[in-house]
Amino acid sequence: MEKSLKSIATNYGLYLGITLALITVVAYAVNLDLYTKIWFGLCLMAAIIVFGIISVVNTKKANGGFLSFKNAFTSYFITILIGIVISTIVSLIIFNVIDPDAAAELQVKVIDSQLARLEAYNVPTEVIDETMKKMEAQGNMFAIGNVLQSLVFQLIGFSVVGLIVAAVMKKNNPDEA
Repeated sequence: MEKSLKSIATNYGLYLGITLALITVVAYAVNLDLYTKIWFGLCLMAAIIVFGIISVVNTKKANGGFLSFKNAFTSYFITILIGIVISTIVSLIIFNVIDPDAAAELQVKVIDSQLARLEAYNVPTEVIDETMKKMEAQGNMFAIGNVLQSLVFQLIGFSVVGLIVAAVMKKNNPDEA
């Protein structure tokens, strides 16, 4: 079972990583503005969660329809970890090695889109000014430190979802009790 879990989770992690990497490359090649769209980010989040769930479902099937909470979470976590790390590496290569100018351009676009959102929601000017200062002080959003920090926060956020998925999907084998 343990080998099956790791094998299934690794495979789906690779599928997720390839999917996210392709989306990253296409968005970079087609239009950097996609990175500033909320729907784009939500679609990426949905893809990550769906691949994690599919991994858990297939791990459960491979185990005869039974799966402990621990194994369900492990399957989910391995999948998203591999997928997000692959995507992060591709982003680092694109925006730090291949085209650092695109990283600077994207940062300006992100700041501008955030400003537009805050203004659209009638956020007070003081709050907008403070937010813009923080975003500008952050520096290059594709610097290794910023990317690693983002990776950690993503893993934490998706792990919370993974705990919920594991709780829903667990089914203990009565013969092993």
